[in-house]
Parts: sequence; structure tokens; C-alpha cells
Amino acid sequence: MRAYGVNELRKMYLEFFESKGHLALKSFSLVPKNDNSLLLINAGMAPLKPYFTGQEVPPRTRVTTCQKCIRTGDIENVGKTARHGTFFEMLGNFSFGDYFKHEAIAWSWEFLTEVIGLDPDRLYPSVYEDDDEAFEIWEKEIGIAPERIFRFGKEDNFWEHGAGPCGPCSEIYYDRGEKYGCGSPDCTVGCDCDRYMEVWNNVFTQFENDGHNNYTELENKNIDTGMGLERLAVVVQEVDSIFDVDSIKAIRDEVCKIAGVTYGVDHETDVSIRVITDHIRSATFMLSDGITPSNEGRGYVLRRLIRRAARHGRLLGIDHLFLTDISKIVIRESKDGYPELEEKAEFIFNHLSQEEKQFNKTIDQGLSILADMGKDMNEKGSKELAGADAFKLYDTYGFPLDLTIEILEEKGFTVDKEGFDKEMQIQRETARAARKTTNYMGADATVYEQLDPAMTTKFVGYDELTCEGEITAMTTETEVVSTLNKGDKGTIVADQTAFYATSGGQEADKGVIVSGDAAFEVEDVIKLSGGKFGHVGHVVEGTFNVGDKAVFTVNEKNRALGAKNHSATHLLQKALREVLGTHVEQAGSLNNAEHLRFDFTHFSPLSDDEIARVEKIVNEKIAEDLPVVTKVMSMEDAKKTGAMALFGEKYGDEVRVVSMGDFSVELCGGTHVKNTGVITAFKILSETGVASGVRRIEAVTDQGVFNYYHKQEEELKEAAKALKATPATLLTRIESLLAEVKELKSENESLKSKLAKDALGDVMDQVEEVKGVKVLATSLEDVDMNGLRELGDNLKEKLGEGVIVLASQKDGKVFLVAMVTDEAQKAGAHAGNLIKAIAGCVGGGGGGRPNMAQAGGKNPAGIPEAVAKVKEILESQIS
Repeated sequence: MRAYGVNELRKMYLEFFESKGHLALKSFSLVPKNDNSLLLINAGMAPLKPYFTGQEVPPRTRVTTCQKCIRTGDIENVGKTARHGTFFEMLGNFSFGDYFKHEAIAWSWEFLTEVIGLDPDRLYPSVYEDDDEAFEIWEKEIGIAPERIFRFGKEDNFWEHGAGPCGPCSEIYYDRGEKYGCGSPDCTVGCDCDRYMEVWNNVFTQFENDGHNNYTELENKNIDTGMGLERLAVVVQEVDSIFDVDSIKAIRDEVCKIAGVTYGVDHETDVSIRVITDHIRSATFMLSDGITPSNEGRGYVLRRLIRRAARHGRLLGIDHLFLTDISKIVIRESKDGYPELEEKAEFIFNHLSQEEKQFNKTIDQGLSILADMGKDMNEKGSKELAGADAFKLYDTYGFPLDLTIEILEEKGFTVDKEGFDKEMQIQRETARAARKTTNYMGADATVYEQLDPAMTTKFVGYDELTCEGEITAMTTETEVVSTLNKGDKGTIVADQTAFYATSGGQEADKGVIVSGDAAFEVEDVIKLSGGKFGHVGHVVEGTFNVGDKAVFTVNEKNRALGAKNHSATHLLQKALREVLGTHVEQAGSLNNAEHLRFDFTHFSPLSDDEIARVEKIVNEKIAEDLPVVTKVMSMEDAKKTGAMALFGEKYGDEVRVVSMGDFSVELCGGTHVKNTGVITAFKILSETGVASGVRRIEAVTDQGVFNYYHKQEEELKEAAKALKATPATLLTRIESLLAEVKELKSENESLKSKLAKDALGDVMDQVEEVKGVKVLATSLEDVDMNGLRELGDNLKEKLGEGVIVLASQKDGKVFLVAMVTDEAQKAGAHAGNLIKAIAGCVGGGGGGRPNMAQAGGKNPAGIPEAVAKVKEILESQIS
């Protein structure tokens, strides 16, 4: 058997199943689409759920994929053993109502023994205990001796996920040899040791579970095969663990090189090496799919991974930014199967280094706080960190909970997870409320699920604003109907439409559907499964029936204004990349008739100069009247044009490439102007931050720009009117008023100072002595804190050496100031402690330095007591 590399094995698997009539699909994004049940894609079949349920028609009844997956359920164990990892690639072959057990079992055996060349005598199949059919196929068709076929129970060999499709499994184990065994004479397939490794899992989806463990036979039975690519590589390359297979070992070696350590010498060092190796793999792939670090959802998973890796780098003694260097190896080793890694390299590196820098700023402070918390626990004899303290570390210092747990675990402490969760619950109430309970599909059940999945809609709206179509289905908000009457709210589906459905950041068209005397106002258009367009709105007149021919007419003005704003976002993105750098990627957008909103990746607010430069470039390209050309081509050809693609977008075999002269080239399914001159003008209204590393620009075009300046002009006129000036003389008037205000303010301060001195009078005769130190403690009326400080400075000059305490009330508030000279400090007087001791008399608190302190209070009646207490406190301070 040849020790094939990971990239070779991936290619061999996909090509093998292509030879068996399967369509090879590229890996789906790690970000689930229309599936609220998952934060991240965690299995090869997860993105294909709509095909398994029949909700959507698959592109072919036989499909094969190599799917990137992330599982973080046991993140705490990653590194501690060589078994666990968060990122893995799942090889899969799927049948949607096509072949079943016979072919699935035969092909899995053929691939493992004939294509890869594994020794058949070291392979052991297992079946579900009641699945006699699978047992018989293995024994009679494949020729495996019955004593080598293992029957396991529901826990091991039956796949189900609550309600929905489910079925028995048949797994294939590989005997890696005695050296990986536990030494027990009973050691066999199913043992927990590392000798028998499961490499292949055939899931025979043949039942439907109603959620109460009542099973019915599925009419269309499916095959869902899963095989971990890294696990397969462990077996084929005959190495100890996933960290030793070629592509992962290359990453591991780079970690060792940067840290100056050797793998396999020290357990603690190995733990850190494995954590970094695994986590940077995951982080690199997540970033390549547009996920960015945040404190919510999948962004938080990414942040946890990056920060754990950064901390373990420190444990290895790495004292500089290093994550991007490791990421480069991840990209080098995996770009064959995932070209998006190389395409998004700059984006990946920017986010990694930003997150690592940010963590470095807070980690020392956080570790110091954690050390103090540890001391407190020791003093109290406690072994558990309070949930509120763990949450403070998370919220203030960016310590993910598992990082706090890991650090404390090393010192023999635990964390009150329930308490942490309660604190998190309070802070994230709104966000958590937004997470919905979902069905098997991970989406809210809607009336649209009842529509025929084979039904589809042809979109002709790129070239026409009016078309005829036949109504193929209609719904109200709760049920599928055959008739909609005047006043009814509902959704109309047709075989053809000119209406653009909301997608790619472009809002849907508005308009009317007319059939005879009946009229339906279209308020929104949504994309439904299977390529159906749902026209949402209400019947204005007459009655609509399924089967009616109707005319679909888009509101031309609304479409034109929306197209101007959409085209402007293309110019904006390119301008941003020119001004800020090629790390800028679209992170979201919204275009409608009124305005445009564009979210993009960048790490700091734009300066006024940067905003002006971006705006200037866009307006220059509008003035150049660039032709806007749309071409339909293959994805391969589109990449050759350098077209920008959107993160997470699943593109078909053919894509639309929108070019604006030689300036901007993007993949886009939206509607656009014919040339940039039509946009007329572009104006940025605001630039703000919306998330970590994500900025947002709001802007207007065409009439929106004129409306903006008209509003500015009106506000300017109103401001001039209020200041008894004209727009032309407004600046001069403001400068004059500011000078006047400055003069009056100075005059006011002088008067306040004089009033304060007058209120104090001659108080030098109130000076007393405490143990040889002169003390002046007195009160006065209607002087604020600034006034007291100024008086204190004046009195200090007159007094020479000693202690001054002044108290005043103004508007019901109490102000206290204490000043202590150098000699008085040497004698033991301390202004901060003195203020603290008397502030309680006036119902307040405060403190400060040994030479000067202040306090506030709410009880003016306590001022005499506070002043009288000064001598008593000084008695105790002065030695």
C-alpha cells in the first residue's frame, strides 16, 4: 500500500465516485445556509439536508463531496490527546432515492481495498443489530466471514437526530496492529483503545422518526456516507495520529520551528503544539469563509480558537506575533482542495494579526486579575471561581470561558459555569431571544414547505420589466390556497416573472400583477426553495386562481433608483480597496430606491481624508460614463477575469460577471444601470463600526444627493437666521460670538473667584495647631469645587506649611477639599485619608493623593460636623 498524501486521497475519493455516476460538488461554506440549528457546518450531510427531506430537488440523485467541518463540542480536550481536533474534512457519497445498501457497501469495500490498497484481512465491518439485510450483503456479496461482522446496538449503529429521516449504519474498522491496542485479551472491534479505528460510516436513511420514536419506512431511501479524510490518512500513512499525517505535520513542524521546541519530548509542550496546529487550521478556514472574530455566535467560536492558540504560543515561549506564519502553512497545504484559502489570504492574515494584537494587549492584565482572583480563593479556602468573576474576565478582558477554565485547571481550581451562564444570560438576553427553536431542517416551519419542490420560476427581469406568467401556486400566511380574493394578503408563485427577489443585498422589486380585472400589489418578492419566487402582497381588486395567466409588471422608477444604488456599491467596494487596501471585503450590503448601505472588513474608522478620497474616486468613475457589461460564464472563466466573489455565496456552474469599464469586476446576480453616468452623483452620509473589524458606509446617489444638499442648505439658512446672519456671513458671526463667549467666561471666572474670597473673608485668625502642625479647617457658602481648589491654593501660600480643609455647599451639594504641604506630610498628615474620614459626615465619599484630595456629598447639614472632625483625624495621623 502506498502512503498517499491527504490531497491525493481527497482527489482519489472524489474521482472514484465520479466514476460511479456521482456529481462532485465543491465543499459548501462553513456558514450554514437557511439553517438556524447549526452555528457551523459539522458534518458532510449538513448542507445537503434539503435534498434528503425532498424539500429541494438535488442537482443529481448521486452526489459526492469533501466537506470542510468544524466541531467544538470537546474543545477542552483538543491538545490533551492526539485524537481530538476541531477542524476536519468529511468525505461523502450520497444517494437521494437512487442506489441503496448493495451499492454503498460494495463501493466502500472497493475503494478501500482496490483503489487505496488496504489489506482486506485488517478490515472489519459492523452493522446495526437488527439489520439482517446489511449483514447478509457483507457476508454473501462481499465475502466477509460472519465472525468478522459485528452487530452493535442503537447507540453505535443507528443514526438519528430527533424528528426526521434516520436509519441504521454500517461502519468499517481497520486493525492498526497490537502496538495500538490496550493489551486486553478481550480487545476487539468496538474497544475504546486506538487499535481498531473506524474509517467509514455508511448511513442507510430508510425511516422517518416522528419525534416520538415511531418509525415509518421512507418511500425514497437515501445513502449518507461519512469518512474523515484525516482518519483515513492516519491509516494509509501508518502514523500514530491525525497530527502526524503529511499536511497537518507540516503545520506542526512550523509551530515547533517558531517556538524552538521538539514534538514528542514533553507532554505539556506537545499539548500546546497540538492546540496551535489544530486551532489555526480551523481559524484559517473559518476566516476564508468570511467569519470574523466577535463576541457572538460563530464569531465567538473563532475568537476562542484564535485566543487559545495565542495563549499556547506564549506557553511555548513565543514572544511575537506568529499566527499568520502558521496560517501560511495551512494555506500552502490545503489550497489544492480549497483555492479560496489563497484567494482570501490577505483577509485571513489581517484578521489573525489584529485579533492576536488585541489579545496581547489584554492578556497580561487579564492574567494578573486572574492571579489575584486565585489568591482570594486561596485565602477563602475555595477551589471554585465565582461565575461573576469568570464573566468579568470574558466581558472586560476577552477571556473565553474555556480559556479561564484551562488556566485554573492547571492550578487545581474549577469555575462556576452556571453562575457564568447566568451573567451571560443577562447580557445576551436579546440575542438569545433571537435564537429560535428549529425543526430538523434548522429553519422555521412555513407555509411554503407545503409547495411542490419540483415547482420553479424562470426569472426574465434582467431584460424585461413586464412579462406574462402562469400562476402555479398561491398561499395565505397560513395555508396553501387555490384562490385569493380582494383584500386577501398572500403570496403568488408563477412559472415566470420579471420581479427581482431580495438577494445579494438588493431589495426586491415592487409592482403589480394583473389578471383580467384582478390586480395584486407586490410589496416584496422572496426566493423559496427549488428556485421558486414568491410575490408577497395583497389583492387590490378581483379574484386570482391557480392556473390563471397574469401580467407581471415591475415599478420602473423603483427598479431604476435601486439599480443606481446597487451599481454604486460596486464602485464603492473597488474605491475602498484602492484607498484602504485589498484586505477590504464585502461583509454585507443593502440597496433600495432610497439609499445604499455597504458593510466591509477594515479595522479602524476612516479618516476624513480617506472618506473624501473614496467619494472622489466613485464620482470620477460616474463622470467617466463607464459601460456596465454583464456576461454569463463559467466560474473558472470568471476567476480568470479577477472578478470579486462574495463570502459564503454558493455559485452555480455559470455565473454573472458585472464589469464597469476596467475599474470594477464582480460576480453579481443583481440588476444594474447600463452605464455609470446614469448614477449621476454619489455622497457618503456616514461611516461607522458595526462589529469587530467591520465598518459600515451609508450613502446616496442621484436624487438622494440633491435631497441631501437641499436639506443641508435649509439647515444652514435656519442656523444663520437664528444667529441674525446670512449663510455667507455665518462663519464670521460664529467666530465673533465665540470670542465674546470666551471674554464673558473669563470675566465670570474672575467674579466667581472674587465672590469666593469675599465669602471666605479673613480666616487666618482661625488657624490652629495640632501637635505642632498648623491647621485651617473652615466652611463657606455657594462655592463649587473649582472655586474651593483655587481658594485652597491661595490659603496655602499664606499659611506656608500645614493642612487646609475647606467645605462648601452649592445648590444642595456639598464639596470638600483637603491640601497638605510637604512638611505636614512628613509629620504624617495624609489628605486622601483625611477626606475619606470626614466625607461620611456629609453623606458622601472621596479620596485622593497625600498632598491633595476632594470629596462630594448630599447632606449640607453635616458640614459643621465634618469641619470639627478634622482636628480629631489629624491627631491620629500625626506622630
